[in-house]
Amino acid sequence: MQLGMVGLGRMGGNMTRRLLRGGHEVIVFDRDSEAVGEAVKAGATGSDTLDDLVAGLEAPRTVWVMVPAGDATEKAIGELACLLSPGDTVIDGGNTWFKDDVARAEKLASGDLHYIDVGTSGGVWGLERGYCMTIGGPAEIVERLDPLFETLAPCPGNGGAVQGGDVSGSDACNASGSDARDHTDSSGAPGSTATKGYVHVGPAGAGHFVKMIHNGIEYGMMQAFAEGLEILRESGSDRVDPRHRYDLDLHDIAEVWRHGSVVSSWLLDLLEIALREDRDLSAYSGYVQDSGEGRWTVQTAIEEDVPAHVLTASLFTRFQSRQENSYAMRVLSALRHQFGGHVEQKKIGGGS
Repeated sequence: MQLGMVGLGRMGGNMTRRLLRGGHEVIVFDRDSEAVGEAVKAGATGSDTLDDLVAGLEAPRTVWVMVPAGDATEKAIGELACLLSPGDTVIDGGNTWFKDDVARAEKLASGDLHYIDVGTSGGVWGLERGYCMTIGGPAEIVERLDPLFETLAPCPGNGGAVQGGDVSGSDACNASGSDARDHTDSSGAPGSTATKGYVHVGPAGAGHFVKMIHNGIEYGMMQAFAEGLEILRESGSDRVDPRHRYDLDLHDIAEVWRHGSVVSSWLLDLLEIALREDRDLSAYSGYVQDSGEGRWTVQTAIEEDVPAHVLTASLFTRFQSRQENSYAMRVLSALRHQFGGHVEQKKIGGGS
């Protein structure tokens, strides 16, 4: 198929390359001319402006926007809406708030333009491993664009499964896979593409809604690994009874959990890589940013009266990671001193 790609960052650039490898024609635009040049070297057709990109596409046109969520996405789609013709389609593959998708789809529909929102997961590994996608929008348009999604997705039946310590999935098409589908019959709903790593989940906004919850769950899983490994690490602390003190190799533990453990996962695979490269993770400051999806997940849980203890706690922990000598902690320390005469102790580290 033919596609216009707007945004050639870490994901947009690799998605372009994966589509080119799959035999699709991709016309690209990015405000960074060097990024356009790299895509052209890979086989794409470059554009100097959005106008040029649209002019190079044949009707009905499809343009995939892969720029940061928020103002950048709004501006790009707003400009495209003025350049495209009735029957054309705009795809937003970023981390957009699903309520914005609904409003955007309604606005574009007034000009007879189609809107598709794609919750895209795969990060920097997507070029080789493929992208897991949850798709929202009109079913007939999603079906027409299926060849694009199938090319971007992991290989059928493999789901980007990790093979023999490798997380790239570069040999995924020839591998047998290691996930639960090898042991149980879990083919999804009749006609579903879910086992291929992508699925149409509903109307406008549904794709990003599901991805939002996915990211909220991801926060919780990451926090669980973080807390568990810290408990293991601190078992070597001099605060622990010597009889119960252990000098543990956290990399070895992460590695053994990858093989047959119930907590085996891609996140664990990535953790093993991080520990292999830096056993003490000394290159990291511990300042943890959030993309906004965790906040939206918690906000939605509140709107739906759904208790989300783990997801909320993991989000707040990220906030706390950015504070050094926070005012709230100073208040707590001051109160303990006032009512109990407790004197602050110097912070000390734990095991090696």
